[in-house]
Amino acid sequence: MADIVVTAVLLKPLFALRLLLSEVSAVESSLIQSVECGRERLAHIVSRDTTNLDPEEIRESSLESLAENLSDSVIAPLFWFAVFGLPGAAVYRFANTADAMWGYRGRWEWAGKFAARADDLLNLIPARMTAVGLLLVGPNGMPLLRRLPREAARTTSPNSGWPMGALALSLNVRLRKPRVYALNASGSAHRPQTLAGRCIGPR
Repeated sequence: MADIVVTAVLLKPLFALRLLLSEVSAVESSLIQSVECGRERLAHIVSRDTTNLDPEEIRESSLESLAENLSDSVIAPLFWFAVFGLPGAAVYRFANTADAMWGYRGRWEWAGKFAARADDLLNLIPARMTAVGLLLVGPNGMPLLRRLPREAARTTSPNSGWPMGALALSLNVRLRKPRVYALNASGSAHRPQTLAGRCIGPR
């Protein structure tokens, strides 16, 4: 029985990775149809307002979501499972889920702030591990490591800037949140592609 539980804990993050890749691919497929379809599909995986995003910003946002969730949903649970076993993974998932559910306003504001601080603390190491891994799989990983802390510091989050900055540097693309930050600002920008058709629904 214990072996089954351990296997399930190890496999769930891998399924999350597959889902992440599928969602990013779906955003691109929708964007090829039209900008409106791309915005609609992107709204499934990001919390920001997608109403006025242009095609470049849609693609950048989907890559940011991929990088951030790679750390939150894959690397972090595996890390805490490796360190403290099933209880470690369970505590991490609770903090991460509570942070997303309770937020910072309303009746549960106090709990949301506590969950957010706990989530930040629990992601300190996994976020940086994810960032280093993303850079080292590329051809110029070691030189880019020196630029990573500067790029990560451009975001207000103590953690999300690390995997997002690493992905931007590794792919040499620009990742932006309008009027908030630009990661690897000198990187290449994607060009929009459009094609008439109906929007792709959830998969």
